[in-house]
Amino acid sequence: MPVKVSVIVPVYNPGRYIDDCVDSLLRQSLPDDAYEVIFVDDGSTDDTPARLDAVAAEHPHVHVIHQENSGWSGKPRNVGIEASKGEFVMFVDNDDYLADEALERMYDYGVAHDADVVVGKMAGKGRPVPVELFRRNHPKASVASAPLIDSLTPHKMFRREFLDRIGLRFPEGRRRLEDHVFVTEAYLRAGNVSVLGDYVCYYHVRRDDASNAGFQRLDPAGYFKNLREALDVVEAYTEPGELRDRLLRRWLRNEMVERMRGKRLLALPDDYRRELFAEIHATAVERFGPGVAAGLPPAQRAVAAMIAADRYDDVVAFAEWESGVAVRAVPEGVEWQDGAVRVALRAEFTSGGRPMLFPAEGADATGEPPLDSAEAVAWVCADSVARFEKATADLLLRERDSAAQHFQPVRVTRETAPEADGTRVRLVLRATATVDPATAADGVPPAAGLWDAFVRVRLGAWTKECRLGPAPAHDRPAPSAGVAGGRVVLPYWTHPQGNLAFDVDRASKRLGLSEVTHTMVTVSGSSLRAPVPLYVSAETKVGLRLTAGRSVDVPGRLSPSADGRRAVLEAELPVAELRAGIWRAALEPVPERFLALPLALDVTDGGVRAVPAAPPGDEQPLIRRVRRRLGRVLRGAASRVTKHRR
Repeated sequence: MPVKVSVIVPVYNPGRYIDDCVDSLLRQSLPDDAYEVIFVDDGSTDDTPARLDAVAAEHPHVHVIHQENSGWSGKPRNVGIEASKGEFVMFVDNDDYLADEALERMYDYGVAHDADVVVGKMAGKGRPVPVELFRRNHPKASVASAPLIDSLTPHKMFRREFLDRIGLRFPEGRRRLEDHVFVTEAYLRAGNVSVLGDYVCYYHVRRDDASNAGFQRLDPAGYFKNLREALDVVEAYTEPGELRDRLLRRWLRNEMVERMRGKRLLALPDDYRRELFAEIHATAVERFGPGVAAGLPPAQRAVAAMIAADRYDDVVAFAEWESGVAVRAVPEGVEWQDGAVRVALRAEFTSGGRPMLFPAEGADATGEPPLDSAEAVAWVCADSVARFEKATADLLLRERDSAAQHFQPVRVTRETAPEADGTRVRLVLRATATVDPATAADGVPPAAGLWDAFVRVRLGAWTKECRLGPAPAHDRPAPSAGVAGGRVVLPYWTHPQGNLAFDVDRASKRLGLSEVTHTMVTVSGSSLRAPVPLYVSAETKVGLRLTAGRSVDVPGRLSPSADGRRAVLEAELPVAELRAGIWRAALEPVPERFLALPLALDVTDGGVRAVPAAPPGDEQPLIRRVRRRLGRVLRGAASRVTKHRR
C-alpha cells in the first residue's frame, strides 16, 4: 500500500516525555502500512537513541535517523522530509502527542478538499493554542478567509508534492521562529488550506520541567532578527494593502504588544524588559506602517502607540493597571431541560478584584491613541462602553485530563448597570448555554472523564476566560445526574473552589443511588418499580443485573417522574430463572456501566421482596469471625513454641 502520511519527529533529549508521543503514533487508526514514523535524533545525549532503535526494531513502519546536533528543529525536520515516502508529511514535536484518529482524519479531510495544508484542531496542556480558528471546520480556507495566521506552529500536515514544487524547507541552525517562516510561506502559496475543527488532533504539551525549546528566555536581538524574516515572507507574497497589514498585525500583536502588557511584562526583571522594549520599539518603527496598528483592539493599539513613541514608562504604568483586570463568571442556574443541561450565568470584568466601573458615556476609540498612560486608560474604558453591544460570552467544556475543549451553544444579553453617582456603570453579560450530552464534543458525546466549564468573554479591549464559579454556597443549584446521549452525566461543584464541572460516565457514589432504599421498591408479582435520582427526558432503556453466584441481566426502562428530578425504574423480573436466595441488584444505565444499588431481592417460594443489601464482604460475618479467632489461636501457639525452644 502506498504510504499516505509520513510523521516526522525531531528529537533531542526528551527523556520520559517522548513516551506519550511514541505511544500515540503507534496507536494510530491508519493501518501500519499506510503511514510511517520518522524519528530524526539530533544528537541526543540521553538514552533516547537506543530506546527509539528498539521501537523501530519491533515496528517496521518506524524509522530512526541519527545525526550530529544541529542546534534546533529546522534541520531534523528537513532531513525527515527528504527521507519521507508519504503523500503528506506531518510534523510532531517529541514532547507532544496525537489523538488516535488524527492521521486518518486529517489525511481523509485533506484529500477530500484537495488541500496542500491540513490544520488539525489543537489542545494545549499548559500551553496556549488558537481558539477562534477551531470554532468550526474550514474546508476551503486561506489567510484572507480564516484566522490561519493565528496558528504558525509546524504541527500540521503538508502535501509532499507541494513542498517539493515550491522548494519549501525549514530555515536551519540555532534560531527562533523557523516555523513561522515555513508555515507562513505554506499558507500564502497553498492552493487550499483545510482546517479540521471538530476533532482534537494534536495535543501541545508543556513539560513539567518547563524545558520545551519555546519556553526558554529569548535573546531579544536574535529573536527579532528572526522575526523580520517572517515579515519578509509576508511582504514577498502579498501586495501592499489591507490583507498585508492584517497579516503583519499578527506579529505586532502576539510577539510585541502582548509581551509589553500586564502581568507578562511585570514578571520580567526591569533590565531585561528594557532590553526587550528597545528591540520591539526598533522593529515596530522599522517594519510597520500606520495601517498595521490601526486594526488592533483599543488596549493593544494604545500599547503599540506607546511602543512606537518610545514611551517605556507609560507602557509599564499601563501594564500595572491592566494587570488588575480580570473576568468573573458566576453561575445563576444549572438544570436539566429537554435532555440537556441549561447553564445560566452572569459575567463581568473586574479591576483589583472588584466589579470594573466604566464611564457612563461611551466614546469610540477613533484617531490616535493617547500616549499618556492615565489618558489611555480612560480612552480604552470609554471605548468599551461604546462597543458593549458587540460584547460576547462563550461557554467551553474543557476535558481536565487532555485539555480538549469545545464551544457550547449560548444566548447572550447585555445589561448596563448604573452606579449611585450616575457617572459610572457596570457592564454585565448574562448568558444561557446548552450542554447537550449527545453533541457537546463538536457534535458527538464527550468522552468519559471530568470536564470543567470555562467562560470566555470578549468585551472592548479584552478577551479573557475564567472558570465558571464559584457558585454561592448558600444558593447553589444541585441538579441530579442524568442519563442522556448515551452517557451518565453529573453536573457538580468542585471542592473547595465551587466551580462548575461535569462528570461523564465516571461517578458512582456521588450519583445518589444510595438514596434508593428497599422500602421505596415495590415488587408486584414479577413487576419491579422503584424511584431513582436520575434525570431522563423520555423513556430510556436500561438494564438491571441481579447477582447471586451467577448473574441474570434483566431489561428495564427509566421514565421521567412528575418533578423531573427523579426517574422511575421499571422491570419485569424473570422469576422462574431466579433460584431462592438473596440477589444483589445493579443498574445498567448505559451499556457496560453497572452501578450497585443499596438493595437486594429476596427470592423465596412465596415470591420476591426487596431487602437491604449487605455491604460488600458482609455476607459471611460468622466465617470471618471464626477466621480471626483461629488466627489468634495459631499465633499464640506459635509464640509458645518459640519460647519453649529458647
